[in-house]
Amino acid sequence: MELKKKTKLISKKVFIKTFGCQMNEYDSNRIYQSVSKIGYEKTETFEKANCYIINTCHIRDKAKEKVYHEIGRVKKNFKLKKKPIVIVAGCVAQAENKEMIKREPYIDIVIGPQSYHKINSSILNHIKNKKKEEQTDFDTMSKFNYFDKIRNNNSKISAFLTIQEGCDKFCKFCVVPYTRGPEYSRSFHIILEEARQLIKNGSKEITLLGQNVNAYYYKEKNRSFKLSDLIMALEDIPELKRIRYTTSHPIDMTDDLIKCYENSKKLVSFVHLPIQSGSNKVLKLMNRKHTVEYYLSVYEKLKKTNSKIEFSSDFIVAYPGETDKDFYDTMELVRKINFINSYSFIFSPRPGTLASHLKLIDNNIARKRLKLIQDELFSYQSLKNKIMENTVVDVLVENKIRNQSKYFGRTEYMTAVIFDGEKNIEGKIVPVLITSSNQNNLFGETKLKKNIKAA
Repeated sequence: MELKKKTKLISKKVFIKTFGCQMNEYDSNRIYQSVSKIGYEKTETFEKANCYIINTCHIRDKAKEKVYHEIGRVKKNFKLKKKPIVIVAGCVAQAENKEMIKREPYIDIVIGPQSYHKINSSILNHIKNKKKEEQTDFDTMSKFNYFDKIRNNNSKISAFLTIQEGCDKFCKFCVVPYTRGPEYSRSFHIILEEARQLIKNGSKEITLLGQNVNAYYYKEKNRSFKLSDLIMALEDIPELKRIRYTTSHPIDMTDDLIKCYENSKKLVSFVHLPIQSGSNKVLKLMNRKHTVEYYLSVYEKLKKTNSKIEFSSDFIVAYPGETDKDFYDTMELVRKINFINSYSFIFSPRPGTLASHLKLIDNNIARKRLKLIQDELFSYQSLKNKIMENTVVDVLVENKIRNQSKYFGRTEYMTAVIFDGEKNIEGKIVPVLITSSNQNNLFGETKLKKNIKAA
């Protein structure tokens, strides 16, 4: 009897389409693990799904419309099949809530990021009652308490681990405080427990995640813990090879965290530190709470601590009120720091934010500015990769490329490397001779040659 029941349960399939950031990838993985408790098995083939989940992101332009476009694709593909349970999750779900169900009847459940602990009951309620449901309460503590009891079975070589959610900074362009809520930090000891589980599963690199990850602060009894404490605790786990974290806010780049770049051998020499603009006037308009001078002081402290550190950043161009001078101040900063990898976008108003009703800069001007800054950023990125040619770099091997003899891995600076290698090297850090490059990738082979300088 029990065997028949189990067989029936695992016949249900769930597919998750994930948009956006690394935290959404982490969340999708945890959702898979949660719904497995009610008999849903992960499928990579969406046509087989009995439950179709769209995990949304509200950061990029036209995020809401992309969701409805995806719903249209699902409707088309299931036109001649039994309709799956359709769930919209993530930040767009949080921002739009009940309006999504009103606009698109094909949606069955809308669930925000802080309500994922309710996803199983929502699915079961829908199966039983066939009623639409919306779950968008901010209940971060209950969510983490729920998922802390479910083992993280992710076995990727490079794994994500959420340590903090939400943000209290309230940048005027950013929707995160409204979709992810206030800053909340998970238990120090539970994070380490999950990290050990990931490493036991086979992970060799862990990226600690948070909307404002370096604001991590957890206090219990007479002891408090910060991101630096987590890094140094992970340092002591022998099987772990690399430690990363993202995304940081300049104002929370404290001296104890900077010191980790001197004391830790596993913390990579790469910092993603968004500035958004090189103009103090624009930074004030954005409510970024730091100046260009402060940002540069953090940069100089980090470089002084570890000269190998390289930087990436985020830039918003054509923010309302940005003049030509403000933009060229940003260009000057880009040339001063030489970011090796950055993201740049034209300002796009997010509904509900303080900047959503500001007067936009002419689109032609905005596009010209974006091209100028991207040309500058990409030219240095390409140059940096070109410099790596005919040198040997250490690469953490993540996987063998499907249907090819080549492998894929990354340098400590997050640069993708595609190379020829020996068998069974996944999860190892191997020296790769770089033979060629383009803007985004390095190409090479593991066979070392004499008289090759190390990178």
